[in-house]
Amino acid sequence: MNNLPALGTELTDEHRAFLSAFSKSCRRSIIEMTANAQSGHPGGSLSSIDYLAALYGFIVSQTGESVVVSNGHISPAIYSVLAELGYIPKDEVVKTFRKIGSIYEGHVTRHVPGVWYGTGPLGIGVSVASGFALGEKLKKSGKKVFALVGDGEAEEGQVYEMMNFAHQYSLDNMILFMDYNKVQLSDSLHNIINIDYVALFKAGGWEVIEINAHDSDEIWNALSSAHKTRGKPTLIVGHSIMGKGAPGMEEEGAAYKATWHGKAPEPALAQNILKTVTLTKTEQALIDNFVEKNIRWRPEKPHFSEALEPVSIDQGEPIVYDAKTVTDCRTAYGQALLDLAQRNKNVLALTADLRASVMTKFVYEKLPAQHVDVGVAEQHMVSCSGGLSLDGFIPFCSTFGAFMTSRAKDQARVNDINRTNVKMVATHCGLSVGEDGPTHQVIDDMGSFLGLLHTMIIEPADPNHTDRIIRYVAVHYGNFYVRMGRHKFPVITKEDGTVYYDKDYVYEYGKCDLLRAGDHVTIAATGAMVTEVLKACEKLKETRPDISVEIVSVSSIKKFDQTLIDSIKKTRKVITVEDHNTFSGLGSQLARYLATHAIPVEYFKMIGVEEYQLSGTWNELYESAGISAKHIEKAIFDVLTQTSK
Repeated sequence: MNNLPALGTELTDEHRAFLSAFSKSCRRSIIEMTANAQSGHPGGSLSSIDYLAALYGFIVSQTGESVVVSNGHISPAIYSVLAELGYIPKDEVVKTFRKIGSIYEGHVTRHVPGVWYGTGPLGIGVSVASGFALGEKLKKSGKKVFALVGDGEAEEGQVYEMMNFAHQYSLDNMILFMDYNKVQLSDSLHNIINIDYVALFKAGGWEVIEINAHDSDEIWNALSSAHKTRGKPTLIVGHSIMGKGAPGMEEEGAAYKATWHGKAPEPALAQNILKTVTLTKTEQALIDNFVEKNIRWRPEKPHFSEALEPVSIDQGEPIVYDAKTVTDCRTAYGQALLDLAQRNKNVLALTADLRASVMTKFVYEKLPAQHVDVGVAEQHMVSCSGGLSLDGFIPFCSTFGAFMTSRAKDQARVNDINRTNVKMVATHCGLSVGEDGPTHQVIDDMGSFLGLLHTMIIEPADPNHTDRIIRYVAVHYGNFYVRMGRHKFPVITKEDGTVYYDKDYVYEYGKCDLLRAGDHVTIAATGAMVTEVLKACEKLKETRPDISVEIVSVSSIKKFDQTLIDSIKKTRKVITVEDHNTFSGLGSQLARYLATHAIPVEYFKMIGVEEYQLSGTWNELYESAGISAKHIEKAIFDVLTQTSK
């Protein structure tokens, strides 16, 4: 093939012949892959392959523009296309698909060259794609972003969060293809949830184009039209047949049966199909010629940045709140974020209709172009942030802790698997949120993210600590969850009354800070509870000056440094204090650390929230839950009384 088709022009017979041969070869690979593995999703792979052949063959192979496959189970289709273009070895893909030790996982993965984001849980990828699209718009690159979504997948609520977002931000550089084979995992769409996607997306402000997904001319014309659309994103609804091109499978797909959604063909059926899906020498020559002469873009070897790897941006100078200041950590977060955004155009603030609560309002007021409000759509926000981060931005996404770690946990988990660079900052955590009641008094948020292997968890102790932490996470790669409460409290000081977290303080992940030296008991506290501990110890001094307490501020429940360990080894008595439950928070994690590192203690007590509370002010709730200064003081006295017997 000497000339590729230009967008807006008609396909020639040679173009059509190439696409037919390319799709046929891919179909063969799909059958071989799934049959060899005896698992996988051949049905949707076969129904979407004609669109993918045109997209990758005539566009992506030339431009390298991003493609996010939200229906990640059609990995056989994606791998077959990448193999046909020579990006990955076909024999290896066929032999090792879904096998132990292979990068060719059951769902598309970033380990494979030519995959921009690994997906699986439905609904996530479309939000990621919108993040890529927003990033390209902000960079004014002129690049398009392509995405694929399944028709059954579009029942997911996150798809509608994305639909509204893409319309609001006029993402006319986003082209979404829906594989509309009218079959989902269990049955036909008609029998499960029958949605008029054309009407829905049109009502959502999208340009909608309907095509026969197995007609190369209609596919190409739709892509051409989508490239010309201005002011709104485009949905291409591809009417397709599950199992298309595979005798014995296509017939059931045409009858809207779900047989081949997630079932591999048995060897005998696979062999029969392969006999009919065989390339002629002419067809193979068309593909070989194309690969040799026409490919301009090749994917780079996948790179996964290591967690905490330094990022080259201007972190600015720390803001110091003086010893007389009484404020909340969320305000300090907002001010630090504004400073970072003013210094770095790639720092973005995202929120879910909460800018005045989570304090991204400072960025909104001064730098509206770097502030993104996704509306009440936390799941979309976290996934969109993942896409933005892989497109070169540093997104700080903020909402209440209850929503970030419960509603958007799956999205954070998939970002974790993809090694993105998302800074999740949650406010209104713990009983600190006060009168909103137990639905918002999130006391399990840190535990929710404990199992995310590449996500760091941090809780600052005061506004100065917050400022240093926010700057730290900005200049270090990785996904972070920074947790803070709502209420105001004093700046932490040294014993001489000067600011503890001063301009010379340097934060490192997992750093524990010795606030007060002592000999009798170690109190490890996190977040606002550090202030409660300091209050308790000041009160204790008045009645029991003979009691010497060592106070350590702990910044993360996933990493403890030598400062804390040395203190525990010295006193051998430990009290943990947290505005969180003790089952999956500081207390349980420190106990685990001491047990696994064989560090003996004489006494270990956990103070935390053991029961859901009702409405009340933060200090009333601290008192009710037994985590206030008064209860901490009593716990100190009790431990020393009991251990001295």
